[in-house]
Amino acid sequence: MYTKHRPQGGKNRFQRSTRPPFRGGGRRFGAPKSGHNRFKDQTFSDVSKFVYKVSVIEEAEVIAPKHSFNDFVIDERIKTAIEKKGYTIPTPIQDQSIPYILEGKDVVGIANTGTGKTAAFLIPLLHKIFTTRNQSALVIVPTRELAIQIEEELRGFTRGTNIYSACIVGGAPMRPQLIALRRRPHVVIGTPGRLKDMIEHGYLDLSGFQSVVLDEADRMLDMGFIGDVKFMMAKTPKDRHTLFFSATMSPEITALISQFLKDPVTVSVKTRDTAKNVDQDVVRLKEGERKLEKLVEVLRGEGFHKVLIFGRTKHGVEALSKDLIKHGFLAESIHGDKNHAKRQRALTQFKKNHVTILVATDVAARGLDIADVSHVINYDLPGTYEDYIHRIGRTGRAGKAGKALTFIELPYNRNRR
Repeated sequence: MYTKHRPQGGKNRFQRSTRPPFRGGGRRFGAPKSGHNRFKDQTFSDVSKFVYKVSVIEEAEVIAPKHSFNDFVIDERIKTAIEKKGYTIPTPIQDQSIPYILEGKDVVGIANTGTGKTAAFLIPLLHKIFTTRNQSALVIVPTRELAIQIEEELRGFTRGTNIYSACIVGGAPMRPQLIALRRRPHVVIGTPGRLKDMIEHGYLDLSGFQSVVLDEADRMLDMGFIGDVKFMMAKTPKDRHTLFFSATMSPEITALISQFLKDPVTVSVKTRDTAKNVDQDVVRLKEGERKLEKLVEVLRGEGFHKVLIFGRTKHGVEALSKDLIKHGFLAESIHGDKNHAKRQRALTQFKKNHVTILVATDVAARGLDIADVSHVINYDLPGTYEDYIHRIGRTGRAGKAGKALTFIELPYNRNRR
């Protein structure tokens, strides 16, 4: 694979630097977020965006796939792994994008969250790695949770092979990541801030990466990571194979596509902003009604067996999770003030149903694949409609029904908790 590869000048692309180790290494958020919340001063005519009733007589739209996984010209080891995973029919984004990626074309993939974008780029990239010597891929994502999730899926495809990966994220210990890089991994998955730190301190050289994936690129733009992304893209080969996946599109994203991709094929299977199988409604607080008490009342209703609650601030999320525990709920929290190990522990407990409620800031809104979330509750209004789309995309996944509730406070209601 890459054991004999060296970039120009004879330097090992994973060689240890003689420069002193850097401090910190956490994620970089770039430009500060605006303090204005687009939904903060909603009138009742505005909240229609948060209401959508699923019709019991409406049949879900079905996009018939053109291929089966066996139709794809991919290494048999990958087909075996696909079969062990229980995958049978490609999702629309997989069905339409995998053939173009296998042909070596740059691809822009636009699809609703939870539609299988990760496998859509992992399967063809792994085929290249299995069948071509000296192939490597870089996957850039906005959050550490998404990076870890992608590496877990990658390992499901490569178990029992000699394919190595490295997960390079901020907030996690440096030593294991450096050890992983010294193994000359075929796939490096990471967040922009930590990847840039590794490059600047000589631990990572991108000149040998023939394929680059930008996943959830719109979120990286929102989080102020684009400067770091441009820095890294400039250090990759000019003839690289570039894949660009996102759930939303904007003029800023279109401009990035023109910078990073060459004659890309656009694959869009997005039919609407939010999934048709997610029932959406609002919870209006009456005058004098306490918000926390209303939430507790809602959560004690029927069917709230696995609930993801979104708050705006790290402090508020932590306080809310503790309040819910006092009321007898099995709850955990995930936010930026928690270290890497605690965030992963909370996420694992929620995935394995050891806790039934996870309270989170928007760090959990993008890309995470959490099975069987029955409800998403917007305890605090999202900053933008795009954030709302990604929040409620955590429920109603894989064709299952889901529900989303958004708390709306009257202008004169001051009982925040």
